[in-house]
Amino acid sequence: MAAGSPSVFLLMVNGQVESAQFPEYDDLYCKYCFVYGHDWAPTAGLEEGISQITSKSQDVRQALVWNFPIDVTFKSTNPFGWPQIVLSVYGPDVFGNDVVRGYGAVHVPLSPGRHRRTIPMFVPESTSKLQKFTSWFMGRRPEYTDPKVVAQGEGREVTRVCSQGFVTLLFNVVTKDLRKLGYDTGPPDMQGVPGPGLPQGLPQ
Repeated sequence: MAAGSPSVFLLMVNGQVESAQFPEYDDLYCKYCFVYGHDWAPTAGLEEGISQITSKSQDVRQALVWNFPIDVTFKSTNPFGWPQIVLSVYGPDVFGNDVVRGYGAVHVPLSPGRHRRTIPMFVPESTSKLQKFTSWFMGRRPEYTDPKVVAQGEGREVTRVCSQGFVTLLFNVVTKDLRKLGYDTGPPDMQGVPGPGLPQGLPQ
């Protein structure tokens, strides 16, 4: 590699966990964390966060609006293990205990620009009726000890899952030196998001 050529590239991500649709539930809050490969390291911002509790809007959509900010920068030498964001949504059950209402995960968009993603959420489900009743009666619903397992793909098949709702995320993505290292990120993916997109990378 020629002298002065970059040895790492940067991925800058900001945006927000915008809102959710959970028809059966109210008064929910959201946690997020990032999962990434061994060659990746955060250099700025927060890898995880927890939102405020929000109630359903009074309009016909009955949306749960958080507008909870995301802001993190990663560096890496290898795109393998591209970061994913894992979401966990919690709320009270009939006994007032906080229980998980949904898990979901999505990769940070590969191309620079402004992106919106809607993530289907699910919860683990007990495999027998007795376990279902016991977990309901005790107020202890099945949940993952580490939500990051959601992003791993394996290990989830053991327990059945039940769909719950959707969470909408807005990403603003900027990359630096990715093209210099020979990786083509392709055109920006606007996904119908209004407003100006971010530039195709930082000034060189």
